[in-house]
Amino acid sequence: MENKKKLIIVAGPTASGKTAVSIALAKKINGEIISADSMQVYKYMDIGSAKVTREQMKGVAHHLVDVLEPDEDFSVHRFQTMAKEAMTEIYSKNAVPIIAGGTGFYIQSVVYDIDFSSTDEEEQVRQQVMDYSSVHGEEALFQWLKDIDPESGETIHPNNIKRVQRALEYYLLTGEKMSVHNAREKSKTSPYELTFVVLTMEREALYERINRRVDQMIEEGLLDEVKSLLEKGYTKEMTSMQGLGYKELFDYLNGECSLDEAIYKIKRDTRHFAKRQLTWFRRENNVHWIHVDQYHFDIDAITEAIIKLMKE
Repeated sequence: MENKKKLIIVAGPTASGKTAVSIALAKKINGEIISADSMQVYKYMDIGSAKVTREQMKGVAHHLVDVLEPDEDFSVHRFQTMAKEAMTEIYSKNAVPIIAGGTGFYIQSVVYDIDFSSTDEEEQVRQQVMDYSSVHGEEALFQWLKDIDPESGETIHPNNIKRVQRALEYYLLTGEKMSVHNAREKSKTSPYELTFVVLTMEREALYERINRRVDQMIEEGLLDEVKSLLEKGYTKEMTSMQGLGYKELFDYLNGECSLDEAIYKIKRDTRHFAKRQLTWFRRENNVHWIHVDQYHFDIDAITEAIIKLMKE
């Protein structure tokens, strides 16, 4: 154990308080934060991604925030590479990396050091999958995945076309289900001295916070942010624009729904997303669940609870 380096995970569903808790924790333990968020990595996407502001950072170094252009792809493999580079830098300062975010597979890729080298897509197989999608449509592509790998069909959202494609490509290249590959990788023990915390709360309270947060994003100018992305030439098809809050407002701006319908969809889909995040983390081993409502949302008390867990 003494050879292992410390790694802290502060995870949880959207709107559970990860940003504030991870920053307070970093201040206490000489930590630096690595964002495990698939949207905060992009520039110009601040309001819809609830991106941490300079003021909120309170001087704590943040990595993987505001570093990619919206037309760049960001995958779990790329996250893992960038996160490991950040960790090397953080360890070199004798500081502690704190991975904060809600994207379970990203976190898992670092915690268990998942090997993606065998899943590099060969052009021919990638083309086969893309051709199938363009001829039969994305629903049929997802159905194909469910037919060959029902477990992956359960854990991958149909809208996450990139992951659907990757799982199919992996199967076609290796003859092995992606779910089997992931389960094998996950059964490894972590190479780190790990404290893995998931923030949670009563579902009704969480859903209320999500609804309030969406209203606040609209008040802060999310619609103008989406308009400005359109003006910069970014399109709905890009990976970055698949983020909650962006694709729905694109639909509104394209005349496909009213603004009220778009806001309703953002709230509904964000609640569904939070539910899936919690389901993902429940499957994790060695996780410490912290019910933030039981601490009356007191950030200092929650931080002290995490430090106590680290000492155990």
